[in-house]
Amino acid sequence: MAAYNSPVSAPSSAVSVIAAYRFVDIDDCEALQQRLLPAAQGAGLKGTVLLAPEGINIALAGERAALQTWLDLLCAEPRFAGLDVKWHAAVAAPFGRLRFRVKREIIRMNQPAVRPGAGRAPGVDAPTLARWLEAGRCDAGRPVVLLDTRNAFEVDAGAFEGAIDWRLHKFSDFPAALVQHAEDLQGKTVVSYCTGGIRCEKAALWMALQGLPHVRQLEGGILRYFEQTAGAPHWRGRCVVFDERGSVDTHLEKAG
Repeated sequence: MAAYNSPVSAPSSAVSVIAAYRFVDIDDCEALQQRLLPAAQGAGLKGTVLLAPEGINIALAGERAALQTWLDLLCAEPRFAGLDVKWHAAVAAPFGRLRFRVKREIIRMNQPAVRPGAGRAPGVDAPTLARWLEAGRCDAGRPVVLLDTRNAFEVDAGAFEGAIDWRLHKFSDFPAALVQHAEDLQGKTVVSYCTGGIRCEKAALWMALQGLPHVRQLEGGILRYFEQTAGAPHWRGRCVVFDERGSVDTHLEKAG
């Protein structure tokens, strides 16, 4: 059995693009970098891999077989086994070069109490969320509210209908914004969302730590929602991505 998701079929001439992350305790970031970087360079991959004590974040492009070989190397380690990888095809690599970076956090929040590697926040999958949005309530009967954890300029490009937008300038502003608005979320099922899942997972954990009892994260973020729901119901606009595409539409194609 593969240690990660199998890639979707793609034309042989197409470039494959992968995105993945995992919050897991990493105490050997530099040594891990030294193992993974040469393999990525040798395979001709482009993109970014971020390593931090809290986990790994991957956005890479290249030939499909080369990506699979690199993932085999990564996922041979038990801490990365079963990694949830998003695959799609592109006409050309959306990244100009290869970067490996060791950081303090893979997404900066400045809240040491949030330790995603110690346990994930509860999630909701894309089809279930679409059903909840249609009903206006979760399965427990509570009103559902969507909380956008992205920066304001991303929200302006596209968002879920009626989503809460705190006009964040950067993700590390989220804890202060929650202090101002936590009362508005009481008694509701709060579903945090972001592009690919990293920010909304940390946000959900922080909300739970602050005493909100009914918090969920959108599993796989907006991009997984586009993949798993027909027509991306209740979404309007495009989704900003941080590569040379700039943004994608609900078919995961570069938005014009």
